[in-house]
Amino acid sequence: MEYVYAAMLLHAAEKDIDEKTVSAILKAAGVKADDSRVKALVASLAGVDIADAMAQAVAAPAAAAPAAAGSSDAPAPVEEEEEEEEEAGFDGLGSLFG
Repeated sequence: MEYVYAAMLLHAAEKDIDEKTVSAILKAAGVKADDSRVKALVASLAGVDIADAMAQAVAAPAAAAPAAAGSSDAPAPVEEEEEEEEEAGFDGLGSLFG
């Protein structure tokens, strides 16, 4: 997470997010930077609009909350169906013994 935080800090400071600056931020924070992870982070952020990505990340939980609230009733019908199947199984066993 430190690597992502370094990139976010650089973005907030309106600085270039490159290997040198990310490594400098990590070093200043006392983190021993792994060069391959820094390169991977910089490469993965190439061409990404960080402001847009952050806005979508903030909006996503708000959009998911109503969906989660509406789905709380869904497990009840599933449980009822299971109970009906169990009862049907017992009826079948009862018919074996007349």
